[in-house]
Amino acid sequence: MKGNGPSPPIRCAWCGDDALYQDYHDREWGVPLHDERALFEFLLLEGAQAGLSWITILRKRENYRIAFDGFDPQAIARYDEGKIAGLLGDPGIVRNRLKVAAAIGNARAYLALREECGNVDAWLWQFVDGRPRQNRWQSLSEVPASTAQSDAMSRALAKRGFKFVGSTICYAFMQAVGMVNDHTTDCFRHAPLR
Repeated sequence: MKGNGPSPPIRCAWCGDDALYQDYHDREWGVPLHDERALFEFLLLEGAQAGLSWITILRKRENYRIAFDGFDPQAIARYDEGKIAGLLGDPGIVRNRLKVAAAIGNARAYLALREECGNVDAWLWQFVDGRPRQNRWQSLSEVPASTAQSDAMSRALAKRGFKFVGSTICYAFMQAVGMVNDHTTDCFRHAPLR
């Protein structure tokens, strides 16, 4: 006989049954984020994800934190050939020379953006007018891969020298940091993030 305990919550279909994915979905994905270090972390991780599944990056996230000095852009911007060689030999991260070089270049571009604008958080959030866009997707198939806002962010970041910031990557970033609420309407996280 089955117990009468509470039913498991309904989640967005993309996180499936993986406990790590579910925890990320339940606690982080789509929650408005304004911490600049964390925003920089997501920019780097979304770029590392290009061509891979997000769960691959999520499983390597702690290794990335260690390998990339806690996502400190000042430290990363100073990486030399010795550090790059070490990263390319680290099985705990995606060992792709272009992505490692992009992370270093993006740290430098991030610091230049911060120097110029002062507030990277506000600069990034300008693409959604400073507040989360509330979507009402009923199924995963309705969720777009990119939008006019992610197109604009992609162009602006690329113009400033960022790499691996195509519109699809920017939209995934916007979803992750809560610039858009793309939890499906049946998901238990949709309403609290409205």
